[in-house]
Amino acid sequence: MKKRVLSVLLCTVMVAAMIVGCGKKSDDGGSSESGGKTLVYWSMWSEEEPQAKVIKAAIAKFEEENDIKVDVQFKGRNGQREGLQPALDAKQTIDIFDEDVNRVNGTWGKYLLDLEDLAADYEATHGVESLMAIARNAYGQTHDGDETLHSIPYQPSIFGMFYNKTLFDKAGVEGAPETWEEFDEACAKLLDAGITPITADDAYMTPYIGIHLAKYLGQDGVKSLVMGEEVNGVSVTWDDPKVLAAAESFADFAKKGYFSKNITTNAYPAGQNQEFAPGEAAIVICGSWLPNEAKESVADDLVWGYFNYPTVPEGTDDNTANNIANQVFAINKDSKMPEEAFKLIEYLVTGDTDKAFVSDAMCIPADKENADNWPVELEGVKAGFDATTKYYDWAAGVENNNDLTPALKENTIKLAGGELDGAQFVKAMKEAAGQ
Repeated sequence: MKKRVLSVLLCTVMVAAMIVGCGKKSDDGGSSESGGKTLVYWSMWSEEEPQAKVIKAAIAKFEEENDIKVDVQFKGRNGQREGLQPALDAKQTIDIFDEDVNRVNGTWGKYLLDLEDLAADYEATHGVESLMAIARNAYGQTHDGDETLHSIPYQPSIFGMFYNKTLFDKAGVEGAPETWEEFDEACAKLLDAGITPITADDAYMTPYIGIHLAKYLGQDGVKSLVMGEEVNGVSVTWDDPKVLAAAESFADFAKKGYFSKNITTNAYPAGQNQEFAPGEAAIVICGSWLPNEAKESVADDLVWGYFNYPTVPEGTDDNTANNIANQVFAINKDSKMPEEAFKLIEYLVTGDTDKAFVSDAMCIPADKENADNWPVELEGVKAGFDATTKYYDWAAGVENNNDLTPALKENTIKLAGGELDGAQFVKAMKEAAGQ
């Protein structure tokens, strides 16, 4: 009797062990309870953002059409930036992650899988040439010029000058300015009509001055300036006459009253949501995510316009040099399911999903087969986007020195507010740089 009981118990244990063995293997990307595979995707979006909702809906359809489950974890910007690298270093199971193109390819570049072979068919059919070039270049910048593809772009953006066509018409401004002189004339007409010409938010003041400086110095000049070292054969110091010229032209706009009276106190998103969107200010510098962010505040008569940052006198770059960027998807080089991971990425950046990003989050299309499918609010952006021939990094590299960025932001706000003139701005930045 005892032997029979023992035999039954042993059989029970063996069956239980077999059941456990057939369950989900989350650590190695193995089978799920449903018998399929499970991908782990860490997302930069917060769950209630429009982009996250598009992604969730697409993943639900992807799971229906494929024997693959997706464990999507919406980390938000801070969660992704603070938590991803420690998780990857700890060899936690993460197959796919996303963030902006420079952070993914630079800060997290050592974790990325080479995608040249996996992405070949996708790129030929769907890849936008400029976006693919930006992704390759972003990797090459921190990997000794190796421009092998390691990420797939989505949600493209451009950073420049958005304007209210209704207010331009009211002030008699015809067309969008392309040069600094035309920009000056447009602002003067707006001011004469009782309209605040330009507003901005504190979050974008360093990109503002970065792109302004880049028009005079070129991007390598800006990077050299803030890093205090030669960049790609270019060496620029705060004593360079072009730096002073850039500061003086910025200060001139402040002296003429072109900047909002709230420019020194605008904490994001006050400038875009409380001044530009309601029609109090005619121009705001921002990225093409602006219409989506400001949609709850937009005046009924606002007609969206856009122009690239204008060409400055005797500058290095003209208005075809711009910060075009995007978020990108990447695959962890340690993923045990790279083919399945790429299949999901392709599903998220093409076809109906790409169209949903356009319609639901007012994004620029990332699939070249959707090239004519732009949001109404961004139709004015397309000409400037397509005209771009030189691609700046975020802020044209002016934020590359973390130790200098806080002083740069503070002094740029003072410059726009008329608290510093051009020479005083240069002096303050030299002091901040320890010169």
